[in-house]
Amino acid sequence: MFETLKNAFKNKEVRTKLLITIALLFIYRLGCWIPIPGISPAAYQNNITSDSLLGLLSGITGSALSNGALFAIGITPYINATIILQLLTVAIPRLQEYQKQGDDGKKKITQITRYITIILAMAQSIAITVSFANADALSTDVFGPMTQDWVIGMFVCVLMIMGSMLTMWLGERITDYGVGNGISMLIFVGIIASAGLAIIAKFDVVVGGGEQATFAIWELVGFAIMVVAVFMLIVFVDLAERRVPVQYAKQIKGRKQYGGQSTYIPIKVNASGVLPIIFATALITFPQMIAQLVAPGSGFVAWWQKWLGAGTPIYSVLVALLILFFSYFYAQIQFNPEDISRNIQQYGGFINGIRPGKPTTDYLSRISKRLTLFGAIYLAFIALVPSVIFAAVLQDATLVSAFSATGMLIVVSVALEFDKQLQSLLMMKQYKGFLK
Repeated sequence: MFETLKNAFKNKEVRTKLLITIALLFIYRLGCWIPIPGISPAAYQNNITSDSLLGLLSGITGSALSNGALFAIGITPYINATIILQLLTVAIPRLQEYQKQGDDGKKKITQITRYITIILAMAQSIAITVSFANADALSTDVFGPMTQDWVIGMFVCVLMIMGSMLTMWLGERITDYGVGNGISMLIFVGIIASAGLAIIAKFDVVVGGGEQATFAIWELVGFAIMVVAVFMLIVFVDLAERRVPVQYAKQIKGRKQYGGQSTYIPIKVNASGVLPIIFATALITFPQMIAQLVAPGSGFVAWWQKWLGAGTPIYSVLVALLILFFSYFYAQIQFNPEDISRNIQQYGGFINGIRPGKPTTDYLSRISKRLTLFGAIYLAFIALVPSVIFAAVLQDATLVSAFSATGMLIVVSVALEFDKQLQSLLMMKQYKGFLK
């Protein structure tokens, strides 16, 4: 990756895209620290703990939520809107038609995603503003003592919605004018920033000296060893794939001969990436999120945290089952054995030892199901086991929640995709230079 970055900065056009990406990411991080007028960040930070759901949301947004900043809800509504639209595409034929219409259909789907994002941003901003009010974090100092609380609440909600729309706009601009994958880059920067702040806080303890400093050093060493081990596992599985060999028969048309070559169908072990984990955790934490934002002291919240809270046995079992379900669900959307078998047969191809048609479809389907099962078990392991080990070894909950195993999976996936994007850009520029 470092060699790719070095070559990228040597190319003028790719260097320009990199600089645009860095500038837009800097604007995003700046918006994570600009406070919203009408909020008292100090009063709200006291009510956000690192092991709570609000602490998790704050970690995803790069501490913007705990800062009461303009990008407090960040890109979360857009992510949820994208997930909802992907699920609806399976059930609504019109959305399936849009996907097959090329650029025009993509524009329509993007516009629908924006509308859903606005609706979700409104709902989330209202819920968070209510939580601000319950925590006595709404302040009238900016507007004067005569201002009504509901006016301040509306003002805060509007600014949060505007911040979410601006975050979505920054992500789209990175995709259009930067390196690409703008939304993923924003999530990547948010997780890295939260982890960086937690590590810096731990270094402050080390510099302070005393017995806590010695313990903090060993915590950092153990954390670094475990992070490297999890990184190696994630990279190994993320790059793993099953290659199904395909042989194309020779065809003579006129005086030319076509075919007669062999290739392979790459089927990734973890083709769905981190999406099953996001789907599973979002579904199981949604009731708790709504209840904790609207009525944080209710009995329902206490009951949910006792029986279905993060770390409980029932929570672990449900998350594992949901990851298994969503892994197969997403695999059915991404990989269609029947279409692939039909395409192979149309171009005169065949898999050695397998007859064309339905036997090829069954063979590909069997391979896909086996790989999906292994990928689902791997995702469940990443989502549950490393976090339990981190919590057992490390006493600082802030360090664990800031860089969880799920966060590391997102970071590694985005970093690998970023490297692929740079390599493809460099390859494209080399071909253009050759043609010129």
